[in-house]
Amino acid sequence: MPRVHANGIEIEYESFGRESDPCLLLIMGFGAQLTLWPRAFCEGLASRGFRVIRFDNRDAGKSSRLTEKGVPDVGQLLGKMMAGEAVVAPYLLSDMAADAVGLIDALGIQRAHIVGASMGGMIAQLVAAEHPRHTRSVVSIMSTTGRRDLPQPKPEALMALTQPPASAAREDRIAAETRLWTFLASPGYPWADGELRVLTQEQVDRIPYDPSGSARQMAAIFASPPRNEVLKNVRCPALVIHGADDPLVLVEGGKDTAASIPGCELTIVPGMSHSMPNALLPVLLKRVGDFVALAEAKSNAA
Repeated sequence: MPRVHANGIEIEYESFGRESDPCLLLIMGFGAQLTLWPRAFCEGLASRGFRVIRFDNRDAGKSSRLTEKGVPDVGQLLGKMMAGEAVVAPYLLSDMAADAVGLIDALGIQRAHIVGASMGGMIAQLVAAEHPRHTRSVVSIMSTTGRRDLPQPKPEALMALTQPPASAAREDRIAAETRLWTFLASPGYPWADGELRVLTQEQVDRIPYDPSGSARQMAAIFASPPRNEVLKNVRCPALVIHGADDPLVLVEGGKDTAASIPGCELTIVPGMSHSMPNALLPVLLKRVGDFVALAEAKSNAA
């Protein structure tokens, strides 16, 4: 896959569709690689006339690892955040938003439709709020504003997300990934036979095991302030999609995001959790595709 130098780091990315088509940038979540955006989702959006770009965030996949910034004590930082104390992190979500903008700048793209999932939704929100000239529209999926009094993840969901594999061996890493995605499975859209094995193998085999990057990303989430106030400044078309059955980022997070952005649309999907199985893709493709197509048409007519 190609890579560019942007915002002081190397960013690995992949592009679908014609370069001359309007850009739709996909931002993935905590510890996740670009390949967690299903290829069928990317190709489906490209077939609707968009250049779709998915990429590895800093400290994930094959983009730059900021090892020189050290390894935060995530447990200690979580305790400080819960106690209302200041949290210091190697970087913030705003820095990751600047990475996304740097990527499209490096590719010669002036503006893009920004779509983010989970932590990627947080980053997408900040792209729209802090970089409006780069943003045609924004879609925040299974994400939140970070408001401290919102319902917190279910303890078992947080444990599934943060529990390390038994070892760095391939099969132990696959087992840990399988445990996580089994827990986050969508009750209304189950994984198909063999689908989860393919997903976990792809994630494990693409890069060596390095949990330090995830620790720095988690610290960025903890240290970044709630986005409610800054989201009031978003003026582009905005859509929030959230699963009614999400145990990791509860649906209240999606509702709060939509309420914080003027004119934002909200879609709550019954039976959707915190994952994107193939069975769910027609729903996401329809909602995201229709939304960005309309936003693009309105932008061209303005």
